[in-house]
Amino acid sequence: MAKDGVKGRGLVTALASFTLVAPVGLLLAVIGTRSGLLSVEVGYDLLALDLLWRLSFVGALAGVIGLILSLRDLRRLWLPGLLGAVVGLAVVGGFVWQKRQLEAGPVENVSTDLVEVPGFGQLRPDRMGGLQPAVGVEACPGAVPVPTQVAPENAVWALQEAGFEAGRAGVGRADGSRQTTWFGFRYDVVIRIRPGRTDIRVAARDGRPHGGEACRLVTAISALLRPGA
Repeated sequence: MAKDGVKGRGLVTALASFTLVAPVGLLLAVIGTRSGLLSVEVGYDLLALDLLWRLSFVGALAGVIGLILSLRDLRRLWLPGLLGAVVGLAVVGGFVWQKRQLEAGPVENVSTDLVEVPGFGQLRPDRMGGLQPAVGVEACPGAVPVPTQVAPENAVWALQEAGFEAGRAGVGRADGSRQTTWFGFRYDVVIRIRPGRTDIRVAARDGRPHGGEACRLVTAISALLRPGA
């Protein structure tokens, strides 16, 4: 009986350990992509959004099976069985939630002016990454222009507060770029300053959905530049 108990513990522990494959793999994909060892196409598109997404479901199944097997010797196996099931289901839930979040937001090209969309000028080609046409306040409620001519130093301050590294700044505009924490996606911003109105545009350098990050950034900058902010 003791030998059977040892074998049962090993199998349940192995199944519980397998639930960590997807999150550990995701961490390695992030490190590999940020360090340049992996391309975004491999680290993000292939690993994070495809292979590890699938493995998260396998891990959840492994955790549930381990929990069921632990019922044969609950006194000794309840802990690895329960932990495996909890971790496996939490991981797959996290992957599902994140994937839905990525697909839920507007396109990553948001402007407060859709009639005369601010261009990025020397910062980047306007059509870099095959972006979809810019969207405005209907898709992103916070993408509203600032009803005043802001000072260039205030524009630089606002984009720095939003996490951008300031680029060029002058009487009529300010621009900058930022890199996301996880996979290092690049976002560019331009603040166009005119008498009585200041417009903002933020766009990702790739055509992937990122859950409306550009919308959040435009909203933050617009709020910072409004009188009384």
